[in-house]
Amino acid sequence: MTERIIILDCGSQVTTLIGRRLREVGIYCEIQPYDKPVPMDDSLKGVIISGSPCSVNQKDCPEIDLTAFKGKVPVLGICYGAQYLAKHLGGAVDNSASREYGRAVLDFKTDGEDLFYGISSGTTVWMSHGDSISTLPEGATLIGSTEGLDNAAFKIASAQIYGLQFHPEVYHSQEGGQMLSNFCYRICGCAGGWTPQSFITSSVEALKDQIGDGKVILGLSGGVDSTVAAVLLSKAIGSNLTCIFVNNGLLRKNEYSSVLESYKDMGLNVIGVDASESFLSALSGVEEPEAKRKIIGTLFVETFEREARKIKGAAFLGQGTIYPDVIESAGIKGAAAKIKSHHNVGGLPEKMNLKIVEPLRLLFKDEVRRVGRALGIKEELIGRHPFPGPSLAIRVIGDITREKLSILAEADDIFIRNLREWKCSDYPSASDPTRKASCLYDAIWQAGVILLPVRSVGVMGDERTYENAVALRAVVSTDAMTADWFRFPYDFLDKVSNEIIRKVRGVNRVVYDISSKPPATIEWE
Repeated sequence: MTERIIILDCGSQVTTLIGRRLREVGIYCEIQPYDKPVPMDDSLKGVIISGSPCSVNQKDCPEIDLTAFKGKVPVLGICYGAQYLAKHLGGAVDNSASREYGRAVLDFKTDGEDLFYGISSGTTVWMSHGDSISTLPEGATLIGSTEGLDNAAFKIASAQIYGLQFHPEVYHSQEGGQMLSNFCYRICGCAGGWTPQSFITSSVEALKDQIGDGKVILGLSGGVDSTVAAVLLSKAIGSNLTCIFVNNGLLRKNEYSSVLESYKDMGLNVIGVDASESFLSALSGVEEPEAKRKIIGTLFVETFEREARKIKGAAFLGQGTIYPDVIESAGIKGAAAKIKSHHNVGGLPEKMNLKIVEPLRLLFKDEVRRVGRALGIKEELIGRHPFPGPSLAIRVIGDITREKLSILAEADDIFIRNLREWKCSDYPSASDPTRKASCLYDAIWQAGVILLPVRSVGVMGDERTYENAVALRAVVSTDAMTADWFRFPYDFLDKVSNEIIRKVRGVNRVVYDISSKPPATIEWE
């Protein structure tokens, strides 16, 4: 049984970074809501309680059942987690005179602490809290302080409980990753060894157990996630997997035929289904983004249910859901709000005849790519940009018409083609930072064009025009949880803008979106 660390998510916006830090040092971990029972079995090596935007003193703050694991496995509380442990074990937490936010210097109060092994006193850590631990619980030892915070770090040795009032998971905490590694290896006794290959081995076995002799139908999109999910499932169940690529009428230019062609030599049983009329008809007149996603999600499943009836014994719907999809679609009760629903984790009908199987549900995008490379999938598929499940429907802002989709697809095709043609070696590859990008497409995490719901005045051929504006969007990221806009050479933007305006009828203005995530999202809808 694979060893694991459970991270209890109390709603912090950086909880996922805890998981990333552990994965980076070979530790398998799972993030689950704070109110879900912790699975107490031999695989559990430790528990980490995350931060939260809530105060431990407010009425509806996240409440954790400590009795389930306290004294049985080591526990680490981070920020809110540390304050919760302190208060519920007999200490006191008070509102700080002023909110402490930003860098602080951590001074050690004891020597030889396993949590701080290999770290020098005076290391920089990142604070973000409005409450402070004013009194430590009985039996607790103070192990770290900052200039503005006496009880910055503590431990209760008898119960293997540790608390940090700062965030070791964020990059601003210079040696925070080492602290998390120390907790897992030195305190929890983890052996580590989580790698893409070990994930493949354990996933294939788990899929065999889950599916048995059942048959799976999986939706292929041509993207990284669905491709890796398909190959994993194929390794587990072979010919019992049928892959379906649905033309929803919202795809990029020529994508339906090109995607089907790209899978021909991969040994996957792929069927193409043209359902474009159904999708476009259902979306007619719909403007609200969540409504679009719900409609597309429902039709997506209905299409698969129809195809499933043609495949005798089909019992499962395979999906390429990854962890950022789950986080953005399901907020923590009382602590964090849902950002948006995703077609593969939201918008599904309550009654569905297929069971869901999601082999990548706990992976970040860069981890999916590493798994894909370990599976031997060709680089042209592994290096593909993410593309939203609802396709161009959420890049046409407002209601959808065939004319708008045509305009957007043409502009998008020009943008993406130029990204591939613009050779460069000044940037790292977005899919593999250890190598240099060969073109702008390789240097970018995700790119696309958005058709804006505005028209503007222009001049073409000495005549006045009143046509559409489009926005270019291109970002760099590691896992889609955060993203920054890409700094294009001005010559490139000039070339793309001119080509779109010259060749795409209905567009007379091009703008570039320079918003980062957060506060913006990567997509506009």
